[in-house]
Amino acid sequence: MGAVRLERLSASYGNTPALQDVSLDIAPGEWLGLLGPNGSGKTTLLHCVMRLRPFAGRITLGDGDVTQMGRQELSRRVALVAQKPVLPPAMTVADYVLLGRTCHLSLLARETPHDLALVRSAIVRLDLDELAGRRLGTLSGGETQRAVLARALAQEPRVLLLDEPTSALDVGHQQQVFELLDELRRERGLTVIAAMHDLTLAGQYADRVALLSSGRLVASGRPAEVLTRDLIAEHYDASVTVMEGPGGTPVVVPSRTSHQAARNLS
Repeated sequence: MGAVRLERLSASYGNTPALQDVSLDIAPGEWLGLLGPNGSGKTTLLHCVMRLRPFAGRITLGDGDVTQMGRQELSRRVALVAQKPVLPPAMTVADYVLLGRTCHLSLLARETPHDLALVRSAIVRLDLDELAGRRLGTLSGGETQRAVLARALAQEPRVLLLDEPTSALDVGHQQQVFELLDELRRERGLTVIAAMHDLTLAGQYADRVALLSSGRLVASGRPAEVLTRDLIAEHYDASVTVMEGPGGTPVVVPSRTSHQAARNLS
């Protein structure tokens, strides 16, 4: 049984379709990279799984239908790291990460030493220990992204949904975050569904990628099967060279076609 199953998932914004009949089965502990150009439906798909948008079709988590789950139960199973989270600017990083434990507490219950230890671990693993007392409103974009991810990890979800989780991070912290997520998959059996723009990173870390275009699933498979020059040209309208990187993973490099054309004319 899959960790997440989407069956003929469709969603729209008014009369404009955002997703059309998307079906996917994501295995427990799998990393699925969601790829596609802007407006292809990646964020909408993640929001549907979290029941933040109305949808047609069916979404199941393990053996449970998301439409039958209460908000607290859903939050125990799934955490979302949004691309542009809305944060309370006056709250400290430590208190914000602690909010990740809320779904595990009963009404009026206080955090236990176990809860506090999980929060501390998430802060340290995301390299936020020196920022724990800082207010969220004073953080840079990259620091904010790490705080949001730390809260999600403190939540101890079975499924982690990521919407461009490293877009504001420098290359060092990008690598740190992705290595940490890969480690957590091995430790906890964490299932990762990540919307990603960096095709090379997707090729390095995802077990499987799903390519969306105009709200439809147009390809799904191992990164080397999907990240081809022809598919990227067709759906991204981009000219690229795809090379083989370490371990046989695809490395996608944009081609400077205008410069080549200018040289050919000279």
